[in-house]
Amino acid sequence: MHADVLLVLITILVALIFDFVNGFHDSANSIATVVSTRVLSPRLAVVWAATFNFLAAFFFGTAVANTIGSGMIRLEFVDQYVVLAGLFGAIAWDLLTWWWGLPTSSSHALIGGYAGAAMARAALRYGIAAMPNVIIPHGWTKTLVFIVIAPMIGLALGFIFMLSVYWIFRRSAPQPVDRLFRRLQLLSAAAYSLGHGANDAQKTMGIIAGALYTGGFMTKQDMVGRWGHLHWPIILAAHAAIAAGTYFGGWRIVKTMGQKITKLRPVGGFCAETAGALTLVGTAMAGIPVSTTHTITGAIVGVGAVHRLSAVRWGVAGRIIWAWIFTIPAAAVIAGLTYAIMNKLS
Repeated sequence: MHADVLLVLITILVALIFDFVNGFHDSANSIATVVSTRVLSPRLAVVWAATFNFLAAFFFGTAVANTIGSGMIRLEFVDQYVVLAGLFGAIAWDLLTWWWGLPTSSSHALIGGYAGAAMARAALRYGIAAMPNVIIPHGWTKTLVFIVIAPMIGLALGFIFMLSVYWIFRRSAPQPVDRLFRRLQLLSAAAYSLGHGANDAQKTMGIIAGALYTGGFMTKQDMVGRWGHLHWPIILAAHAAIAAGTYFGGWRIVKTMGQKITKLRPVGGFCAETAGALTLVGTAMAGIPVSTTHTITGAIVGVGAVHRLSAVRWGVAGRIIWAWIFTIPAAAVIAGLTYAIMNKLS
């Protein structure tokens, strides 16, 4: 097998491993609320979430994938080693934060790693002054803006939905309401998992497309269009990997998301998941790569704030926010160092 083809295959394999780790790391996003409210057992919850992560492949197109693949980093600064180093940076940061139990963004780890590796290549080839040339400002502007906006939308919708439910059912007995929302939470959990798959799996699809482009298997027109004949194999592989990762996901972050931020009941779980689902689907259709973790965390905080501000454990929320701030630069540094090592060894 030709060395270039082998390198492309290795890159695609590593990208799918990242997608698996993404599902593993972010399984809490899809299932924490439905598990913490005891609507589903952990085993059934992960099967439910993984199923809808995969089904998202058939509904939401590739707008986010196009943004990641060709809308954030100039492709002339990308080669196979940049893609590999970027993936390594994202995987390393994901595993570290999983170990610490912090629900950080796999999405932002991915784009941080991708940018860090590309900037390292630019610096080594053309000098440090060339590093800013790697970035496509428009793609980064909307992504960085939505680091703030996405969780705020989730928070606002979660607060509004929770307040509305309290008002609509203000004269109802608690037990019938609880039974109703236990059923409804199955639908909201499914909707959130669809949004999760639509947003996060597409990011890996964009990275795979970048690897195929640098390997000469895709044209630039394919990258900004519908990806020609390679469209469906990439989509199905990415969604299958994230679904598998969700199925085998760990429980450290579930505890943080479902128990430590605020105490959830089925009503609150339904409102948080619905708020998160609407935000994720809307941004996926618009081609804006947002963090599923940030979105559902904001929605959970919004639901908890309806009761009283003290219902939200702000110390835990503060740790999460600091982890969010450090995700892009930390993944970028790890990826940049990885690229430098690869460059020296090659």
